[in-house]
Amino acid sequence: MDKLKRVLSGQDSNDDTNVLSEAVSDATSLGWGTRVKGFIACFAIGVLCSILGVCLLWVPRNGLVLFAVFYTLGNISAIGSTLFLMGPLKQMKKMVEPTRAIATAVMLVSLILTLCSAFWWKNKGLAVLFCIMQFFAFAWYSLSFIPFARDAVKSCFSVCLS
Repeated sequence: MDKLKRVLSGQDSNDDTNVLSEAVSDATSLGWGTRVKGFIACFAIGVLCSILGVCLLWVPRNGLVLFAVFYTLGNISAIGSTLFLMGPLKQMKKMVEPTRAIATAVMLVSLILTLCSAFWWKNKGLAVLFCIMQFFAFAWYSLSFIPFARDAVKSCFSVCLS
């Protein structure tokens, strides 16, 4: 800890940058049980916010804005729940891997467009459409973590459509 204080205060002239990253990693590491509890809590909050958002869609006057905000916050919370399992840096790296980059981009764009359609465009149809896009992008992103799950879904749909 003294080494970290010296590095942060500029008193240490050592160029060892690994010491700082190791110290930060050690200070922020959680036990596996705590990580799982954090994941479950954050994911449950996300699901509840999404369900609450859908229920609030039909509230007169401000229902659309409430729907967009709660549904989007729910999805952000559900995505953020995996930060507990992997850690923020590893999660960000996995989000931009070639197998997940398109799903990540579609999900982030649809999150933004959902809020835009609610706050500026005031269009319920577009908000619902973008929420459906959020759902499918999040599902496709989540399937990328299960080996061969995307292939199974693709083959299932090709059999159903042929």
